[in-house]
Amino acid sequence: MIATSLAASATLYAGNIDFNIQGLTTSFWQLTIDGLSYGAIYALVAIGYTLVYGVLRLINFAHSEVFMLGMFGQYVALELLGFTPSGNAYNEGVVMTVVFLGLAMLFGMAVSGGAAVGLERVAYRPLRKRGAKPLTFLITAIGMSFVLQEFVHYVLPEIWPGLGGTNAQQPIKLVQPVEVFSIFGASVSNVTIVIIVAALLLTLVTDMIINRTKFGRGIRAVAQDPDTATLMGISRERVIMLTFLLGGILAGAAALLYTLKIPSGIIFNGGFILGIKAFSAAVLGGIGNLRGALLGGLLLGVMENYGQVVFGTEWRDVVAFVLLVVVLMFRPTGILGESLGRARV
Repeated sequence: MIATSLAASATLYAGNIDFNIQGLTTSFWQLTIDGLSYGAIYALVAIGYTLVYGVLRLINFAHSEVFMLGMFGQYVALELLGFTPSGNAYNEGVVMTVVFLGLAMLFGMAVSGGAAVGLERVAYRPLRKRGAKPLTFLITAIGMSFVLQEFVHYVLPEIWPGLGGTNAQQPIKLVQPVEVFSIFGASVSNVTIVIIVAALLLTLVTDMIINRTKFGRGIRAVAQDPDTATLMGISRERVIMLTFLLGGILAGAAALLYTLKIPSGIIFNGGFILGIKAFSAAVLGGIGNLRGALLGGLLLGVMENYGQVVFGTEWRDVVAFVLLVVVLMFRPTGILGESLGRARV
């Protein structure tokens, strides 16, 4: 009887898989371009995971909520500028639209960056001073993830009526998607261009900061050997704080790009799945590797886009995590597998 039930369940799930290979071949380039735009967002969030892990060997699972707070931050900024979910700024012209997008992104960065620094100061620094074990940090990170979610769920509506709570806020979309050009028959919209270009520029700037500045040398030194770095006059606590700040800023930028791409509501648990995917992207590329986070994010976005066509939309998330498992089976350190402490290029 049990065997019959299992067989029936297997048949049911198999029946939900499309195996639409033709759909993949006919829409290959469109799926690739759309996947790159999703992957660019994953990459920006993944860099936050990778930076913190590289310096502290800590998986900051609350980083997904830092991203979520950035979504609320840019929403509040646009509200203060007079926009509503039903309107857009496209009739103000391209220049003003860019200005408004820039202001919203800066506000989202400020909120996410402040939240990340506050998280480090309140939750993680006291544990470091007490010499807590790695498992304690991990449990604390998971706990702070729920704390931030419930703050937005229950407390934020009391502070700012109409914001947070159970009901989702619809994104304020300043840019209406319009095809700019096509490549191999695939449409490339203005939103796609903004997302990919912005993500690549932010990643390039971050890479330059890590590899070509005094602050970046401090990060690499602490990641490689924190005790020796301290003896050489580097403030470990300052480096850790600025690392959290940098990761939070990138998450805030990703929050605006996400609301441009995804026409879904901004809600207290809206960063959970994306955060897990971004963490998977960081591991896929090589946790602790800045360029690996970018590669992992782009690859994950493209592959899950292929997967949702081949297997069905409901299998989109499954494909992303199966890809992670398969890669780690053959390459346990990730695709690039180079730690932040050894990065010198």
